[in-house]
Amino acid sequence: MSLSVVPDLSVTTPLARPTAVVYCEANFGLTDGKTTNGLVRHSEKYEILAVIDRRHAGFDSGLVLDGVTNDIPIRRDLDDALQQARLRPDVLIFGLAPTSGMLSHDERGVLLDAMSRGLGIVCGLHEFLGEDPEFVAASLEHDVPITDIRRPRAKKDLRTFSGRVLQVTCPRIAVLGTDCAIGKRTTATVLTRALNDSGLHAVMVGTGQTGLMQGARYGVALDAVPAQFGAGELEAVVVDAFEREHPDVIVVEGQGSLSHPAYSSSAFVLRGSQPDGVILQHAPARPHRSDFPMFEMPTPQREIHLIEAFADTRVIGLTINHENMTDAEVSAAITLYEASLSIPATDALTRSPQRLVEMVLQAFPRLERKLTAVGS
Repeated sequence: MSLSVVPDLSVTTPLARPTAVVYCEANFGLTDGKTTNGLVRHSEKYEILAVIDRRHAGFDSGLVLDGVTNDIPIRRDLDDALQQARLRPDVLIFGLAPTSGMLSHDERGVLLDAMSRGLGIVCGLHEFLGEDPEFVAASLEHDVPITDIRRPRAKKDLRTFSGRVLQVTCPRIAVLGTDCAIGKRTTATVLTRALNDSGLHAVMVGTGQTGLMQGARYGVALDAVPAQFGAGELEAVVVDAFEREHPDVIVVEGQGSLSHPAYSSSAFVLRGSQPDGVILQHAPARPHRSDFPMFEMPTPQREIHLIEAFADTRVIGLTINHENMTDAEVSAAITLYEASLSIPATDALTRSPQRLVEMVLQAFPRLERKLTAVGS
């Protein structure tokens, strides 16, 4: 028996959002806490009430993450979160993204405890809790739902690549990276918002658990789809977004890194969305691949060459992950990469989002002409 919920990402998020506490013990602000990091920065689907991580208990999560308060407190444990919550949470979100994709023994205990207190569970791991007998029993006993974000559609319903994406007439821009957990989703989110604020209609297609949890109306957990259907499932979502929304731009969140030996989903992004342009995210101060110290980080030049050789596309800009960098170092890196790569560069979080808009308009002048026509 399975009580997993497969989210319907084709409908608009309701105005009354479910309330949530996010579990991120010992990892908030770190690489494996990227799901929580994303949710406290942006969430259309859930109203985030608190983060659980005893290391930063008592602090504001926005202050810890970005140096700016967001009024989402960090609590010591579930008891602390429930006792001090301004509203009763509807769900506990598992906000960790471990390389294993599986729950530890202690984490299972936390989630089962939350269910016993009447909270539903939202989980984006490769381990589907709606198929776990212990969690199924707890769901029935306490009458609470389990939402497995990564659970793919039934195999009979999966789509293979058809070429229909070539009928999408608006620019498709994929945000790829030189590593995993490097900020591709954040940059894609900031870019989509900036384009819409500029007067263009932009739609983002999510490809990972965090974007889907945040409320992306269109998306697929690409790394959970059987390889035969990866490109086709993404193509179908891109076509659906185009036909429903009639956007000026479609922004596709990347996954992993095309050059990373541990991931293959970047290939599905390139094949399935057939992007007209790519924005590459890079962390200049990262010495090696995340979780893989035996692999050094590639240079942006090397990744660009690989992307453009692998797919019929071009890299139109570079965005910087500023981890372990001072503001002066970010400015120097932007200057260096613009000179050496001959493409625009910026930091989506610490520089004006208008620079991202300029990056897109420079690559696709017809969009600028459309803005001019609308404004005249």
